[in-house]
Amino acid sequence: MSDAADTKPSNFIRHIIDADMKAGKHGGRVQTRFPPEPNGYLHIGHAKSICLNFGLALDYDGLCTLRFDDTNPQKESEEFVEAIKKDVRWLGYEFDDHLFYASSYFQQLYDYAVQLIKQGDAYVCDLNAEQTREYRGTLTEPGKDSPYRDRSVEENLDLFKRMRDGEFEDGSRVLRAKIDMASPNINLRDPAIYRIRRDVVHHQTGSDWSIYPMYDYAHCVSDAIEGVTHSICTLEFEDHRPLYDWYLDTLKTENHPQQIEFSRLNLQYAITSKRKLTRLVEEQLVSGWDDPRMPTISGMRRRGYPAASLREFCSRIGVTKADNSVEMDILESCIRENLNDNAPRAMAVLNPLKVIITNYPEEQVESLTAPNHPQNETMGTREIPFSREVYIDHADFKEEANNKFKRLVKGKEVRLRNAYVIRCDEVVKDSEGNITELHCHYDPATLGANPEGRKVKGVIHWVSAKHAVPAQVHLFDRLFNHPHPDNDKAVDDFTNHLNPDSLMTIEQAMLEPSLKDAAPSQVYQFEREGYFCADSELCQQDQLVFNRTITLRDTWGKTGQS
Repeated sequence: MSDAADTKPSNFIRHIIDADMKAGKHGGRVQTRFPPEPNGYLHIGHAKSICLNFGLALDYDGLCTLRFDDTNPQKESEEFVEAIKKDVRWLGYEFDDHLFYASSYFQQLYDYAVQLIKQGDAYVCDLNAEQTREYRGTLTEPGKDSPYRDRSVEENLDLFKRMRDGEFEDGSRVLRAKIDMASPNINLRDPAIYRIRRDVVHHQTGSDWSIYPMYDYAHCVSDAIEGVTHSICTLEFEDHRPLYDWYLDTLKTENHPQQIEFSRLNLQYAITSKRKLTRLVEEQLVSGWDDPRMPTISGMRRRGYPAASLREFCSRIGVTKADNSVEMDILESCIRENLNDNAPRAMAVLNPLKVIITNYPEEQVESLTAPNHPQNETMGTREIPFSREVYIDHADFKEEANNKFKRLVKGKEVRLRNAYVIRCDEVVKDSEGNITELHCHYDPATLGANPEGRKVKGVIHWVSAKHAVPAQVHLFDRLFNHPHPDNDKAVDDFTNHLNPDSLMTIEQAMLEPSLKDAAPSQVYQFEREGYFCADSELCQQDQLVFNRTITLRDTWGKTGQS
């Protein structure tokens, strides 16, 4: 065991591995795997599994492989394969030449199925789907044997070969394991091993196969083939463990991994059901799998979440067997902590209000120096132009206000960030009474200093109107307005909990000119506004679009407040 393993937070999986290594089990090896089905994009729950499996392998000087359990070509695609590989690498884990596909083992899986038939442990069944459900029984009543259960080995071998050769229609026959139709565990009531899929094209094997193995069968045998020692999965597979063991024990595989279950990640105000995420995409309730509101890894990456923050989040919530509901605040705290330390600062005015500084020379432009990070000198400085006309945010001005309002008020002063103190003298309004412009004057003696006796309560951000860069800004809120949209028994449709205010678009915010050439995916702290990310897709299409990654503090239910 490496020294690193001793410094990591302990959990029950580590205790199992420690005991196995002490006993010399698996020859002291530790090999895990992350085995996604390529039928959708990965979400935050998968991030927990990725960090756990790859992290354990790293800590115990072992190996973690990425294997696609691609046994259902009707729902899988190469797009999902590539997206998953990208997500795993982005999270910080490399699989190099340890990338595998269950489809690469299709011949071995078929040969193992033939072995089960020869041993009398599998048979071809002609029951249709409805009949199979009827014969299966219920949680309180045992199932009953299929009338095809006692076919001879020879007949089963012949029928199975003909299934492979494409002689039979989809759904007309399946290969089933012969276990126990009276078992209290429904998973052991002669589960299907192979089904017919003649008219689909597999993204890896093309049209080579007319039959495809079921997940439960292919998954455990693929683990055994690869030499996995600890097969780590979520709790919903706990009842499948006896079947996992039955297949490997019955086949007498050389390697028999140990299946270990942990609680899945249930994140409040989010869903982690791939079926429901697919529905959001297909019904265009979001813009796609990488919509920044989605709990997908690609969506979080596009929103500007740092990979290190997701790893920290997965570490912070820990690994247990207890079902849990993780507060969104924990994830958001990890994001803020990282960005507070690492995001450069800039100024952006989201709701511009023009300010004319009447005593500032009309053609003069100054270059003012501002730090890129107030606590990190190594991040350097930037130059900000200052001119007679600037923009401030509408929310930073009131004609009248009490002492709690520490921004600009008519007749009072405020400091412009990294610049001068200004005083509002006049308010200009349109015919409907809307404020359109402020006339102010500045004190040239206040650049970088507070003259003795001058008390200025507030500091606000601004941009030079002459040099401002217009940009579209997306303000995101939580996609759902219910903490448990995925499992609320009182509601039939989880989409009833979609937050109608999860996206607000500002068509023309005004940004300081240093942001004009922002690199896609670069995150900045817009001072006093929050953290914003240059959109990784749109900023490569000659558009300047920023997504709000997260607010400066928890403002859930207070969108728009400073």
